[in-house]
Amino acid sequence: MEKNYRAIMLTVLTLSVFTLVIIELTGVSRNALFRRFRGGGEGTFYSKDGQIYHGEIFPEQTRTRSQRVAEMPKTTIQFYETKYSFGKQPSGKILKHTFRFKNTGFYPLMIAKTDVTCGCTVPNYPEQPIAPDNDGEITVVFNTAGKSGHQQKNIIVHANSLPEATSIGIEADIN
Repeated sequence: MEKNYRAIMLTVLTLSVFTLVIIELTGVSRNALFRRFRGGGEGTFYSKDGQIYHGEIFPEQTRTRSQRVAEMPKTTIQFYETKYSFGKQPSGKILKHTFRFKNTGFYPLMIAKTDVTCGCTVPNYPEQPIAPDNDGEITVVFNTAGKSGHQQKNIIVHANSLPEATSIGIEADIN
């Protein structure tokens, strides 16, 4: 009797696992069931890059900014300056500098993202594409709190440009 009980339990367990695998592989998951029986999947959604969507989200709307920029035609970017020195500054001060650039190519220029070397450096760049022959700005804010000595921070700007990444930087001597 105990052997039959074990065989039955093993069969039930195997069928349960098999059923769960089939459900996941066919896409009949919690989200699909929620949409079907509770009217879910609608409302206001926010993407990672801050875009707001109303209604149901479709796959083309979930692409990241970097993915969209990578698919754009390549253009060229020219910075008016790539390095800026704040000189001697006291610790604890918030420093800000704006780097101007020009779209020197034939297609709209869009910045995908920026990479920084430290959390104390925050770049702000335009969200909208820059038309050919037009200028744009990237404002870099540097928080000197807790810093001392010579500080050099690099910002890598990724765009639909050739080359894809451009380096700009700031430096300061913190007292």
